[in-house]
Amino acid sequence: MSSNASTYSAASQVVARQIDFFTDRHVLVAGELDDLYPIELAAVASSVRVFTTHYGQHLSLSRSSKISSHFGAELSADDAQGVDMILLYWPKAKAEAEYLLAMLLAHCGPETEICIVGENRSGVRSAEKMFASYGPLNKYDTARRCSFYWGRCQEQASEFKLEDWFRSYTLTIGEHTLTIRSLPGVFSLGEFDQGSRLLVDNLPDLSGRVLDFGCGAGVIGAVMKTRYPDITLDLADISALAIASARETFRVNHLEGCFIATDVYHSLPEQYDFLISNPPFHAGLKTFYAATEQFIEQSPDHLTAGGELVIVANNFLQYPPLLERCLGGYDIRAKNNKFSIYHAKK
Repeated sequence: MSSNASTYSAASQVVARQIDFFTDRHVLVAGELDDLYPIELAAVASSVRVFTTHYGQHLSLSRSSKISSHFGAELSADDAQGVDMILLYWPKAKAEAEYLLAMLLAHCGPETEICIVGENRSGVRSAEKMFASYGPLNKYDTARRCSFYWGRCQEQASEFKLEDWFRSYTLTIGEHTLTIRSLPGVFSLGEFDQGSRLLVDNLPDLSGRVLDFGCGAGVIGAVMKTRYPDITLDLADISALAIASARETFRVNHLEGCFIATDVYHSLPEQYDFLISNPPFHAGLKTFYAATEQFIEQSPDHLTAGGELVIVANNFLQYPPLLERCLGGYDIRAKNNKFSIYHAKK
């Protein structure tokens, strides 16, 4: 491993201890990767391609000419062509792990080898049981509170169909009942969280161009578009699984919106009359505030004159000083024992 090993996650450091598995192989990397280790892997592998559902990760990896990065909710057969080794970084959501395994093995086929790595607290120990229907999986290393497994796909995986993986629930807000459709690993899978409910109960009157930032399965966006059908609505998220879920939620409810994969404002050129968000603060196993802080800090550049920002946040999060500094003040539209609705005008 190179001298900059400390810049890699614990999981990638364990992969580096087992580098011989990847020598001269055509490697497909997928899962909850949070560093640039695939570029390092390219020094020993015949080829390295990455499949990621995380747009920010895709942007970072795409800057390297040593590997190819593919972003989306689903791996295509072409992107899996010639792969003989999968390296899967285990996601914390069990349903997402099942989704990724089914998709990767359906496209890569029998005799494909797989290495699985993950932090023990991510539930990686369940990999052996989950992989059992495809073939044996053996633990080869444990270090840095991570485990590393190797296996070979011996059974032809079932055909992968994206539509089979959506889950549905209904949501009644006032006189409107909506069907929410969501893929594994997407926030609001199977339920409407308290924060989002408080937000939609305390929205201002919306008009013009509206952004649903961190849209997840499109719940807040669907409520806004149902209540205010004349708005022009963009739904943005860093996750391809979220974008696919929101798109499907809008399709089944006969709603119109524009769906944009982005890292904060990266792919959002327009100014908005309203920025609305139940912003994410968990990324994998980590608590992560940077995206929301950037969303607030840069909001003046993305709001029209008199434009409004409305977010819901846990009461313990320190967003008020940031709102004060960046937008000159704020008010609290609603509050309960867990969440606050912050509102600010440009």
